[in-house]
Amino acid sequence: MPKFKHYDFNQSSMVVINYQDQLQSGTFEHAIHYLIHNKLDLSIFNDLYSNDEGGRPAYDPAILLSIILFAYSKGITSSREIQWCCETNVIFKALSCDTVPHWTTIAKFVSRYPKNMTELFEQVLLICHEEGLLGNELFAIDGCKMRSNAAKEW
Repeated sequence: MPKFKHYDFNQSSMVVINYQDQLQSGTFEHAIHYLIHNKLDLSIFNDLYSNDEGGRPAYDPAILLSIILFAYSKGITSSREIQWCCETNVIFKALSCDTVPHWTTIAKFVSRYPKNMTELFEQVLLICHEEGLLGNELFAIDGCKMRSNAAKEW
């Protein structure tokens, strides 16, 4: 009879993870982390919170922005799925510092602050321009819906 190494699915183990080490230089998640924590002015969100004297502490907008932008970059737009990713994915855990915002918190943050999001987008574009990441040939943002014929047979 062959001998196999002993294994036990019932065993416990502790895995030590340094979240900063998970955000490796040169990756998109590192760029998001660096941009949000070092370049963007997030003070535009401070007036929206009134819990300095009472109430429970809120999630830092930097944390929420980090996980939302990373999720959107991966095609994840569901706030419930973003919450699940914060529970299970090590990169989301690193971006959120192992916090798990409830899906309603994520959804409210996205839907309640459109003016602030516009200001942040302007900041991101200015930073990209400073870094030489924009081609300066054509840049268009338009919500205009146009008819098209994108059928496979054409």
